[in-house]
Amino acid sequence: MNRRVVITGTGLLTAVGTDVRSSWSALLEGCSGVDTIQQFDPTGYPVRFAGEVKGFEPGEYIERKEVKRTDRYAQLGIAAAVQAMHEAGLEEDRSSLEPERFGVIVGSGIGGIATFEEQHSRFLAKGPSRVSPFFVPMFIADIATGLISIRYEAKGPNYATVSACASGAHAIGSAYRSIQMGEADVMISGGTEATVTPMTISGFAAMKALSERNDSPATASRPFDATRDGFVMGEGAGVLVLEELGHARSRGATVIAELVGFGQTADAYHITAPATGGEGAVRAMQAALRSADAKPEDVRYINAHGTSTPANDVNETAAIKTAFGEHARSLIVGSTKSMTGHTLGAAGGVEAVITTLVCRHGIIPPTINYSEPDPDCDLDYATEGAVERQVDLALSNSFGFGGHNVSLAIRRWVEVP
Repeated sequence: MNRRVVITGTGLLTAVGTDVRSSWSALLEGCSGVDTIQQFDPTGYPVRFAGEVKGFEPGEYIERKEVKRTDRYAQLGIAAAVQAMHEAGLEEDRSSLEPERFGVIVGSGIGGIATFEEQHSRFLAKGPSRVSPFFVPMFIADIATGLISIRYEAKGPNYATVSACASGAHAIGSAYRSIQMGEADVMISGGTEATVTPMTISGFAAMKALSERNDSPATASRPFDATRDGFVMGEGAGVLVLEELGHARSRGATVIAELVGFGQTADAYHITAPATGGEGAVRAMQAALRSADAKPEDVRYINAHGTSTPANDVNETAAIKTAFGEHARSLIVGSTKSMTGHTLGAAGGVEAVITTLVCRHGIIPPTINYSEPDPDCDLDYATEGAVERQVDLALSNSFGFGGHNVSLAIRRWVEVP
């Protein structure tokens, strides 16, 4: 069984917008969402900036009495799911949904870390009796998936993927396979993360993974630039409604794009560093193309993992050259992390939504903050602004600590009579 899987809904919360429309508009304009941290006082921290979701009101999506019982990472994930379901036409009318064939897979690399930090501080200060009874269900990495499932009475495949910065992409690939193999007809899938917290910022700063450009936060994330010095922490959520084509057609849904390929590999190399030459990334992209029954020259755009770290960007560039040969010179390889920051486990979901929009609208967002070329990063990164280009097939890459690699293939939707 190999059923076609289409995208009928999108939801997005990023540092540049609290929904798809505002985020997409800001991305095309090349706006940075990175600024001084507001969620806690960063004075004295080695890194004092991040890509925070600004103006988010969880009460718009969750009953107000439940907001305090829900970690921010889950709040963002629920909000993105509601947006996606609304666009799919399933938020208000669920009559076409069979609960047992409707599932949820949403990834998160870390889960409710803000809750963990808060409750640990309470434990140390006031003792074990003062730890909240909601502590465990608030911080576990699968609770966003569980809450979305409960909200929509989705009784099909239901779990969370945890593979660091590949979590959201793994979730979408797993949901895609569930529909392909006949386990479900409709899936809510993507990634969510809220890691702008004291411990998370401190931990990534301690390992020298973060940019330390405190004097210029908006220009700190500079993928593929020779002066890049680390990634910028971001937060957010990106969710898709995936649907079996026949099911979508039977209810008259508007198809946005088609998910046609999924490649997943492991580096088996190092806990944080990518394999030399991006060997695992090469195999992930090749696997996505095989899954899509596509040739390298069919691809017009890659939403790169593009973290702005010295190791990732050079190895991802090398991987693209290996996987695509001479055609690599014809590709646009963009990094929207230059504007959103790196949303960790949400990145695969956020960037799958963006890649879907590229295929739908034929416009590629720029990679901003590029000023000094790196001779080892010499592809077209859309550094001069948004590019109008029909994209019939695109890849979205996500790579995570531990050597996890995922590539998703998304095709422009053309209705055939």
